[in-house]
Order: sequence, then structure tokens, then C-alpha cells
Amino acid sequence: MNAHDLITYLDSYLQLDTYRSIDYSLNGLVFSSPDERIIRRVGVAVDASLSTFEHAAKTACDLLIVHHGLFWGAPLAITGSHYRRLKTLFDANMGLYVAHLPLDAHPEVGNNIQMAKALGLEAIESFSPYKGIPIGYMGRFAQGRDAVWICERLGFDDPTILDMGKRAFERVGIVSGGASDDLGEAIAQGLDLFITGEVKHQAYHEASEAAISVIGGGHYNTEVFGVRALGEHLRARFGLDVTFIANPTGL
Repeated sequence: MNAHDLITYLDSYLQLDTYRSIDYSLNGLVFSSPDERIIRRVGVAVDASLSTFEHAAKTACDLLIVHHGLFWGAPLAITGSHYRRLKTLFDANMGLYVAHLPLDAHPEVGNNIQMAKALGLEAIESFSPYKGIPIGYMGRFAQGRDAVWICERLGFDDPTILDMGKRAFERVGIVSGGASDDLGEAIAQGLDLFITGEVKHQAYHEASEAAISVIGGGHYNTEVFGVRALGEHLRARFGLDVTFIANPTGL
């Protein structure tokens, strides 16, 4: 597929313009050859790390799509590890595309809607606005589910569980990554369970006093859903060869 056409599609499909004023990540195409290219193989991964770049280069990816990019609101000197990352991209002539908040919030392939669907939630609706734009989703179980079932369903292998309320959850809110601060919104919505990636220390007493349970599945583990789903979407729509590059951090 022509690289320009693919990037134009991604920018539109992921609604990048919606998040430009609120996301301190630099989203979109952040590294590319100036030459017009044909994209045959796409890699998808959570983090823009050296090890991810090296793996993508070994598997001959023409474009790598990641959730966590290289630039977070400030320029970086091209030295040390940043130099090594960029050199790996240069040497492989591989493009890098980033989708941070757009891939958390997306209504089809986003991290949060994908977890909601994996759990089989019903009556799914948007939840937890960030600077006015909803990022998460909430919904109901047709029958109550416990924390063990939920963690197994989502592939959380070493979760943090604050078991502070019901044993069988019905109303659930989900915001991937480091979203402990959204616990207050879950409490305001009267939810039984809040699912996120990382759980801050102060969430313990907040959850206990409100009798709401919290599951922290891990930042990485809650954010594999979006890149995987986006990769499958590109495979189905354009027939591209897509590979998921796993690089779990245990965090």
C-alpha cells in the first residue's frame, strides 16, 4: 500500500485532530523516509523502545505503529539512547507512527472499548472525560463477575486488586494506563469496579471509603488491546501483513 495513503487513512480513522490540543504526545507520523514508499509489512507495539525497533527491523517492517511514542511535549537531544533508537529507524528505513490518546479512546479499536468488549459488557457508553473528551468506557455485566474471572478474561497475569466492595461486580468503568486519578469519576458514577493499568497509593483509601473495587492490570497489559485491534483492522481492510511485537515490561 502507498505510504501516503495509509498515513492519511490512519490520521482520519484515529481522529488525530480531536486530540491535538490535549495530548502532550506527538501523534501521527513522526519518522519517515522522504521518498514515496510502498508499505507491505506493518508492526504494531505498545512502546517506542530500542528493543521494539530492533525486533521490527529484523522482521522487515516498513512501518511501526506504537501507542507510546518518542516525544512527550519537549525536544530531546539526539544523544545516548535517543540516538540509538533513531539510528535503528534510519538503518532499517522504517517509518514510525504514534497514536496515544487517540488509541485509548477510539470507539472501535481503542484500548478501553476493546477491554469492554472482551468482558462482554452491555449498555456500553463513554466514561471519564479528559479535558472535555471522554477517554474510557463503562458498561454492565448481564450477570455479576468477580475479580478473578475478569483478570483471566483480560490476561492480567499479576494484577493489583483492591477488593473493597461487592464480590460480584455489575457496573464497570475502564480507563487504560495510568488512570488512577479517574477513580473519583467511577465513584461519582456509582460503579462497582474501576479497571485501569496502574494504581496509586492514595487510591486505597479513596476506594475503601467509597466501597468500590479497583483492578490495576498493569500499564502495558491494559494497552496491548488497541495496537492489536488496529493491526487486525489494517489487515482486514487493506490486506497488509501485520505483526504484533510483544515487549512486556511487567509494569
